[in-house]
Amino acid sequence: MDENPETVANTDAVEPEQEKKGGLSFPAFLAIVVLASLSFRSFAFSLYSIPSESMLPRLMNGDYLVASKWNYGFTRNSLPFDIPLISGRIFAGQPERGDVVIFKHPVDGTDYIKRVIGLPGDMISIQEGRISINGELVPQEVVPDIRIPVSENTNCAWGAEQVRDANGGLWCEYAAARETLPNGVSYDVFDFGDVPQDYWGPEQVPEGMLFLMGDNRDNSQDSRFAAEPGKGIGFVPQLLLVGKAQMILWSTDGSAEWLKPWTWFTAGRDGRMGNGI
Repeated sequence: MDENPETVANTDAVEPEQEKKGGLSFPAFLAIVVLASLSFRSFAFSLYSIPSESMLPRLMNGDYLVASKWNYGFTRNSLPFDIPLISGRIFAGQPERGDVVIFKHPVDGTDYIKRVIGLPGDMISIQEGRISINGELVPQEVVPDIRIPVSENTNCAWGAEQVRDANGGLWCEYAAARETLPNGVSYDVFDFGDVPQDYWGPEQVPEGMLFLMGDNRDNSQDSRFAAEPGKGIGFVPQLLLVGKAQMILWSTDGSAEWLKPWTWFTAGRDGRMGNGI
């Protein structure tokens, strides 16, 4: 039987039209994701790990922290691989005394972390391990000894006493003091006796420079030492600032093994994650 042409026509009329495809191609989507990630890392936050004990007791070897990038402005050092897309420093901001800052070493360009002690124009002097800023002695008060647990990535530096607790755990016990800068910022420091770096200055911090120190005073290569690759930093140009340390996101005692995923969690140091700096 012949088909009713009218029926065929009606069927064709109600057949849905093919939807037009929209959206991004995968390469375009991937490019946007990469660009967004690079922008976030360059201008918002970035992650850093602590490889040494120069900032004890606040920061420990094995801490992973997040630093904000906008506080001091942006330079080529803010960009991945130091891409020279920014000339000088834009949206510049002045650090404050007591800030814990990420910066590029003035000679070898590696990432360092120290605390801001002196700002441009400050007269800095250190005698017997005590800091003076513009002729005023920075107050210190003795605090109870601080214990740091011995682990795969943390041993007792000189000046510490190794002790064992009631459960058999090993600890490094350090004599400590609390230092308070003129703007009211307080933090704990370690200092273990009379060493050459306990005497420095007086010298004035040049314009555009910073005087930086580690909190672990006798185990820190900082502005008290001339800038050399892998060693001292001298006065640090503000152009080399990368960011301000804000929070510890993760901390590991170094016992994790890649082939044992459960150790990624058992190696975590309880009580440190999420702490502000």
